[in-house]
Amino acid sequence: MAITRAADFLATWEAGLGRAPAGRALLLHRAARPELGGEPEALLSLPVGEREADLFALRRALFGERMQVRLACGACGEDMEFELDAGEFTRSLAVRGEPVVRITEHGWEAEFRVPGVADLTAAARADDPRRALLVRCLVTAARDGVPVPAEELPAAVQRRIAEAVEAADPGADVTLSIACPECGAATRAELDIASYLWTELDAWARDLLLDVHLLATAYGWSEPEILALSPLRRRYYLELCADV
Repeated sequence: MAITRAADFLATWEAGLGRAPAGRALLLHRAARPELGGEPEALLSLPVGEREADLFALRRALFGERMQVRLACGACGEDMEFELDAGEFTRSLAVRGEPVVRITEHGWEAEFRVPGVADLTAAARADDPRRALLVRCLVTAARDGVPVPAEELPAAVQRRIAEAVEAADPGADVTLSIACPECGAATRAELDIASYLWTELDAWARDLLLDVHLLATAYGWSEPEILALSPLRRRYYLELCADV
């Protein structure tokens, strides 16, 4: 995985502090896919589900398999706590189909490009995001061999396209359905792995900087020297400081 040293991890956190959630997600994705050379265009063109799988893999590499999640029951308000498996999400969210889906519907034929992160970001700025995404990602459409623009596609064809895209990129919409242990009602909630991972990264970075402060004060070491220590050795030195 890309981030294998504390200094690299801190640099990613620092770069994201002043950015919006979309910018932070891009930074995390860049860390997860170093083979793409950090090019934003290459990352933003990937299917949304592929990005989500990459971020789950990054989370798994940095913080382990188990993810602690808290969610309020939508029916009774009870606070629910449960665990998720980052490795399971990594394996299940891979794109299953081709980058372009093809559908036929009562004489209609259409080809639609599986949306990437850039497509969703651009469509979200439009007055009608769903329509904007259709126009942006539709490759071809025809009825009985006659080309038809995106604006004229009937609802049934649009629905078939949406179903085909969902099958090709299941990770684009990670939704949880959790049964409340108190009232039994099911609560649905979207799992935003970029936000979840950033929250963990932020807590880790602030804790690490406190460790740096304590060790620098006690031993006079520089930040690079402290960050070069393994987590186990840093913890040991901190325990020695506490015993003094």
